[in-house]
Amino acid sequence: MRRTRILTIGVACLATFALGACGSEDSKSASGADIVTKGTLTVCSDVPYPPFEDFDKSSPTGFKGFDVDIVSEVAKRLDLKLKIQDSSFDALQSGQALAAGQCDLAASAMTITDDRKKNLDFSDGYYDSKQSLLVPADSKIAAIGDLKGVKVGVQQGTTGKTYTEENAKDADIITFPSDAEMFQAIKAGQVEALLQDLPVNLDHTRDGKFKIVETYDTSEEYGFAMKKGNSQLVKDVDGALEEMRKDGTYDTIYAKYFSTENQP
Repeated sequence: MRRTRILTIGVACLATFALGACGSEDSKSASGADIVTKGTLTVCSDVPYPPFEDFDKSSPTGFKGFDVDIVSEVAKRLDLKLKIQDSSFDALQSGQALAAGQCDLAASAMTITDDRKKNLDFSDGYYDSKQSLLVPADSKIAAIGDLKGVKVGVQQGTTGKTYTEENAKDADIITFPSDAEMFQAIKAGQVEALLQDLPVNLDHTRDGKFKIVETYDTSEEYGFAMKKGNSQLVKDVDGALEEMRKDGTYDTIYAKYFSTENQP
């Protein structure tokens, strides 16, 4: 029985060796936190989702945005290199990508919720957000109460989707994998409105073809998500965020993206 157990554990370790499992010192940060690759903070994000994350071939990571700038500073303060990779939001918010060792941290404008805490550990909150309703500039839709029978775009796995389902029950809710597909759909007339995070919808109003008609204060707070039980990494990230707030670095990054906030 003991031999069988040892063999089973050995096979499990071999199967997960590439993910740095079984307590290998090669997958520890200087503080002892579990990380996928020694010396590197590997971050997953659902891209594009401006102004929080977007592609940028000219940047060192290949990405840009508020979340990108924040995690870049976090990695610097933890004396780690930074690697960012694109991932589906649903795989991040469900905890699948982190549990599978695809990344150490999810930085993807993710609201901290009790349901997500069942599968993920979160940093302290780093951004307070609202939900919002975006429509074409010439739309007669003025409020969420006007959405009966209206095709409304939402993103899979998001609090925007949940809010729409709870508050616009008569709407024809169309689910998309990401904001990119949602925005293309409203531009093509396939949906008549988008309900999602305010800063992202604000980004879609820049050319004057779309407008925000309502915002919803849902007391949402974004956090960086980590694998359940990786308490040392959570502690490290929280420490870096606290330092950034104390020395003004957080305020400088915030002002870069949200200098005038955030009303239609």
